[in-house]
Amino acid sequence: MSISHHQTASGRPLRVSPAWVGGAGSAQHEHLLPVREAVWVWSVRRYARMALWALPAAALLHGWTTLGIDTPPGPLLVTLTANWLSVIAMIALAGLLAGTRTRRSAVAGLLLGLSGFVLTVPLAALPAGTAAAGSPLTPDQLQTAEVVAAAAVGAGWVLLGWAVFRSRLVNPADGVLLMLAAAAIGAGAHAQRPLPTVGALLLLAAGTGLAWTAGRLIPRH
Repeated sequence: MSISHHQTASGRPLRVSPAWVGGAGSAQHEHLLPVREAVWVWSVRRYARMALWALPAAALLHGWTTLGIDTPPGPLLVTLTANWLSVIAMIALAGLLAGTRTRRSAVAGLLLGLSGFVLTVPLAALPAGTAAAGSPLTPDQLQTAEVVAAAAVGAGWVLLGWAVFRSRLVNPADGVLLMLAAAAIGAGAHAQRPLPTVGALLLLAAGTGLAWTAGRLIPRH
């Protein structure tokens, strides 16, 4: 890394030492990365700010499926799109919190939520009370797996909401809303109305607040 020269007020050259992430370059900071190798941090934040808008979009689609209204693409396509947007939002939120003190909770929530979504996708196309041909699982076992998948997704959102609440990076109220929405999300399709719709509204409020606050308050450079 080259050393740049700048002029001071007296006209003398000012030698600027290389900047390092976390502190000046010294023997005790040899494990730290130089700034030029940490540009990816700003790329992650830029992605997170933009991708967080997938959360309110997913909440709108999820809320639409809870109303029982027939849609031209069909409920399966709407559900899969909502799940896909939720995965994007989870990754964005975990990336946004990667540099905070709650990053472990955020990563744990991301991994738990992804495991739930991976289990949900193959089960979404199956009608209730049926099993796929050649499946080693019975319809009752598939129903149990569906409940476990929904609970895993809800637990993932709880951990991410807790990470948001304690991160001091964005509004902690959005973390509380996210944890409240996770209860309805974790209940899945087995919850009685209007609980799923209320959960979608809470998720919409939390997602809109997070995306708006991240775009305004988090440094861009």
